[in-house]
Amino acid sequence: MGRRRELRAAVLGAAPRRLLTPAEPPVRAVEGRIVDASPHLLVLRAPGRTRGDEPVFYDFRMAMSESTVVWHGGKADLSALVPGREAVVRPTGDGLAADRIWVDILRVNGVIVSVARERGAHGAVHNVEVDQGPHRPRAHVVIPPENFGHILVRHPRLEPGQLFDVIASRSERGPVAVRPGTAQAGPLAEVPTGGSGALLRGTATWYSAGGRGAAYPALDSYGDAGGCPEAPVPCAPMPLLSLGSSLHVRNDCGKRSTEIQVTECGCTAARFCDRCVECGTSPRGRVVELTRASFVDLGGDLAVGCFNVTLVVG
Repeated sequence: MGRRRELRAAVLGAAPRRLLTPAEPPVRAVEGRIVDASPHLLVLRAPGRTRGDEPVFYDFRMAMSESTVVWHGGKADLSALVPGREAVVRPTGDGLAADRIWVDILRVNGVIVSVARERGAHGAVHNVEVDQGPHRPRAHVVIPPENFGHILVRHPRLEPGQLFDVIASRSERGPVAVRPGTAQAGPLAEVPTGGSGALLRGTATWYSAGGRGAAYPALDSYGDAGGCPEAPVPCAPMPLLSLGSSLHVRNDCGKRSTEIQVTECGCTAARFCDRCVECGTSPRGRVVELTRASFVDLGGDLAVGCFNVTLVVG
């Protein structure tokens, strides 16, 4: 009865005490196109609210210091902050300076459609076509020879029909795979455990989308709820929701939490039965995908790709 009462309280809005404490508010990330950069100042052109049909942009200035960490296909220095590149910035706790900057970072995950191999100057280059699901375009990922061995550790069967998930860097050739996006090698999701509940624990990942929002793996396909008619059953047992539903998302590693609205169907995430090992080992299955900004807001590291999460649904 105690467990049932707890779940009922979560649905009605009185979330379990152990979920809400000790959680801190999110630190708002900033994403946009680099306009200018110096050793002490970064200027981003970020999207704002629209005026009628016209998008509005503003220039966001943020101080930098020797402690600012930059990612561009791996750990980089300030020379990676080239005007025209896209960046996501996590401010320091006081909001006055840049703590971390991810430059031209992308993520591609889904089911492999085809794999082609070509000879390059420094070894074989693999080109992987990936079906990311009905809500996202197909992606063509380049795996350079220097990263192929690292990718193969998590994706030993690089062939059509297998799951694929990589953190990548934007390039003129398309996404260039840098490292696996999953901590475990595994097949397609098979038989889920079934069931539902208002309190969910598992893995949170991110996907390459701007703004703030969440893709939920178990949207109802009936009517205008937003679910995919042929979506797989999630690996993790999850209740059905609709677009616009509210999720209370807590990063169990960074101890930050916030309310996030469901803005997309995360049916591709439903196929993954892996675990996040960012802080301990999460229960099996991906229970939410966050946009880049929402993931960083909650303390996530885009280069790592996941954190252990607790969701209150309702």
